[in-house]
Amino acid sequence: MNISYDWYKIFAAAAECGSITAAAEKLYISQPAVSQCIRQLEEAVGCRLFSRTPRGVRLTREGEMLYSYISAGISAISGGERRLISMLRLDTGEIRIGASDMTLAYFLLPHLEKFHSLHPGIRISITNQPTPETVGLLSEGKIDFAAVSEPIDCPDEDISVSPVREIEDIFICGSKYSWLLEKEIPVSSLPADQLIMLERKTSTRAYLDAEFAKRGYSARPKFELATSSLIVQFAERNLGVGCVVRDFATEALERGEVKEIKVTDPLPPRHICILRKTTDISRAADALMKLILGNE
Repeated sequence: MNISYDWYKIFAAAAECGSITAAAEKLYISQPAVSQCIRQLEEAVGCRLFSRTPRGVRLTREGEMLYSYISAGISAISGGERRLISMLRLDTGEIRIGASDMTLAYFLLPHLEKFHSLHPGIRISITNQPTPETVGLLSEGKIDFAAVSEPIDCPDEDISVSPVREIEDIFICGSKYSWLLEKEIPVSSLPADQLIMLERKTSTRAYLDAEFAKRGYSARPKFELATSSLIVQFAERNLGVGCVVRDFATEALERGEVKEIKVTDPLPPRHICILRKTTDISRAADALMKLILGNE
């Protein structure tokens, strides 16, 4: 049956009010219009839905059955409309982000703090994966956007890449390796079997291996770790020479717990980047993106 939603809405109002006149007042339409819509609905379904009483109208048995479904449907539609309005106003919603420890701690966190103060009803979930896996999640639509570090292999043409912050990779060590601090040395002079680096599956490790190869240098790490913060702790305990993004080592350097090894051929800077789909994105995620990229 091809029946107008408005007919059902008027039918439900009449059933709830028990009166054609009261339903018309509730819906801000004329009484004849209510009566006509109910007649049209009864003709369409092939039975009477109301019987008249001295006080108004009463549902027939068929009308009671139909109303039980129609009222639930109208309630669900109204709930959906309210939910949608709430999402569009950024009162509710969810944002799914892919980010590493570094991009979260040294870039995203202040933006998330500000966004949360503006829109406390928005739920934010963060997935922590290496850059290649994070890019895959974005391509599959499992996250709304990603904050990752270069290098980025992104074959999906539907993903835009926006550099947002420059980062610098440095070498650090504890007192046991003080002989490396006496003068500037080339990267190739670092003890290849004493390095402390991130695991091979990370974008940072891919970047470092590529830069080392350009210098004819091959690293044989003593330790391969999952997080950069551990690299600083291992270097502080004289377990090797750490290769880490400067942000992670800043506090330890300021306290004198580790020292920076100066090299004659420093690694070129790279960037933290925001990746997002150029097509579908939720209103909440778009608002956060504008805040992060300085468009709000």
